[in-house]
Amino acid sequence: MPLDPDVQALIDGLAAQGFQSFEKVGVDATRAAVDSFTGLQQPARDVAAVVEADYGPSPEQRLRIYRPFGDGPFPVLLYVHGGGFVAGGLDVVDERARALALDAGAVVVSTTYRRAPEARFPAAHDDVFAALQWTAKEIGAHSGDPDRIAVMGDSAGANLAAAAVIRARDESAPPVRSQVLLYPLVDPVAETASRAEFAEGYLIHLDALAWFGAQYVSGPDDVADPRLALGRNDLASLPPTLVVTTEYDTLRDEGESFAAALAEAGTPTTCTRVDGLVHALYWASGAVPRSAEIHDAVLAHLRASL
Repeated sequence: MPLDPDVQALIDGLAAQGFQSFEKVGVDATRAAVDSFTGLQQPARDVAAVVEADYGPSPEQRLRIYRPFGDGPFPVLLYVHGGGFVAGGLDVVDERARALALDAGAVVVSTTYRRAPEARFPAAHDDVFAALQWTAKEIGAHSGDPDRIAVMGDSAGANLAAAAVIRARDESAPPVRSQVLLYPLVDPVAETASRAEFAEGYLIHLDALAWFGAQYVSGPDDVADPRLALGRNDLASLPPTLVVTTEYDTLRDEGESFAAALAEAGTPTTCTRVDGLVHALYWASGAVPRSAEIHDAVLAHLRASL
């Protein structure tokens, strides 16, 4: 279908403001641009409680825990933000985390991690698994049920989330009941039709995607590592999975191929494409009303799997 009018207005507005693709502006400006997504969001909603905690010694190894109203124990959702392994943080997903806590009736644990280029692969991957371990061990003190944990991520965060779930399966702990992958990065060097077709003009350019990867990996061994190249893993015996893709996105085809591979391996998998949208719009709940379709798909999956 045609590009959603609100998305086109957003792209045109960014162009009028002089927005340049991330690879052209560098790390600091990229982080500032990603943080500015808070201006595209609906007003943040009140939850019953918000608590912050550390799961490691770095200031970036931090969690923000959102508790819904009511009596627990509640199901738990570990949410891993995207940002190309370079940008993003707890604040840019605060509004979405609150909405998830309230609408899913879950304790949401939003985690950040050491970012590139200061911390390269596999730092972020190790951090997210450590955050999952912390959640399983400590969430009972925050009205969460450690036997009902889901893991969710968007973009690079979806790569980190999926890798953590695979590692939890391989190490037989902690148990994960469900996973949600929003427009996931599956393979940093994938060659797909969507990467070619939407290389420019749709918010995340192909050159930017390559630049993000270059900040995180140190060489070809990293690129081929199964923790990053998710399709190199055994995909059987994983929890029920939702993969959401968007039509005008460089990462669309690899996400849909990954969903097909999960299903072929016997993992219960739902793949939902939201037509007319571009990458990263789960964070644009105010500017793009149809981003609610992503939220609704996530809620339906969590309710069915938790």
